[in-house]
Amino acid sequence: MKAQRDELTRIRQERADLQQRMTGLQNTAHELADEVTLLDRQHDATLRVVRSLDQQLVSITEEVNGTTRDLDRAEREARIKRTTLQKRLVEIYKRGPLYSAEVIFSAHSVGQLVARYKYLHILTLRDKGVVRRLEDLHTRIGSQRSQLVRLQSGLAQNRTEKTQEAARLVALEQERSRNLVRVREDAQRMKVRLAELVRSESKLNNVIASFEVERKRVTTRRGAAPVKASSIRTADLGKLDWPVDGSFLYRFGRFVNPNNTTTRWNGIGITAPVGTPVKSVSTGEVAYAGQMGTYGNTVILEHGGGDYSVYGSLEKMNVRKGMRVSKGQTLGTVGITDPALGSHLHFEIRRGGPAVDPAEWLRAGS
Repeated sequence: MKAQRDELTRIRQERADLQQRMTGLQNTAHELADEVTLLDRQHDATLRVVRSLDQQLVSITEEVNGTTRDLDRAEREARIKRTTLQKRLVEIYKRGPLYSAEVIFSAHSVGQLVARYKYLHILTLRDKGVVRRLEDLHTRIGSQRSQLVRLQSGLAQNRTEKTQEAARLVALEQERSRNLVRVREDAQRMKVRLAELVRSESKLNNVIASFEVERKRVTTRRGAAPVKASSIRTADLGKLDWPVDGSFLYRFGRFVNPNNTTTRWNGIGITAPVGTPVKSVSTGEVAYAGQMGTYGNTVILEHGGGDYSVYGSLEKMNVRKGMRVSKGQTLGTVGITDPALGSHLHFEIRRGGPAVDPAEWLRAGS
């Protein structure tokens, strides 16, 4: 039973560690599949706790039965010894305190005297043995009764713990089922969102491509004005002011999601509270101001020379198409387009159409 209790303690410690990891997981961004895995391991640990309690229940029941049998035997023997002593005391009382001396001294010979003395001595030793045995039985009965009380208490506690663990097992199974449903729903949402991102990216690419086609068509016309140089120069690399103060939510390039799906970002995400002003990184003209799929409210600035900057996930837009804006002018405010990402600005820089990493053009640190 000690080994079983030690094993039960070890399993419960293992489960406590798993629960602590689950709590830490729920306070951080994670994949739902990780949560399901931890729930599976907690379920396994709880199942082992129930099995261990079952084994203890069998062991305690056997000890209760064995102790009860020993107690019954000891009490029966004690009753017999007590009855024997009571009879002896009655006989001794009837014969009086001088009966032993009378028996010895009424002997007719020395041999008979020695024989009578020896018989009385053996009888006295037997009576003492019965008294000692009775005392031992009383001690054993007291000990066995105490042990029986402890075992019965342990039996009741074991049954209570088993009931609690069985309820925990059911709760874990229900939570695991709910999380599996959430995993499937999350995977489906991710699939839909990725498709929306692809469509939005394609739309943005087409819009900017159409701007480039028109720009090049205009510049190649006879008598067209000289090509306007870009306000974003090579010398600005690593020196542009951030469009909004914040930290990176996601970076430019390919990103592998926890569920092994892939998202490609043509810009960066900058976290900021809703309503934070979004400013132009350089002078330019508003080429687009409107909805852009998953990007939400989006402003596209043309800086000349085929360079563009894109500001998405806006709550409000303070500019309209065709407006000239200066460097640092407020274009709108930060909003929430995707609840999963929270409030942030989606920011891109396009040079001649293709996207480049905006972080390389911004100052180190926002």
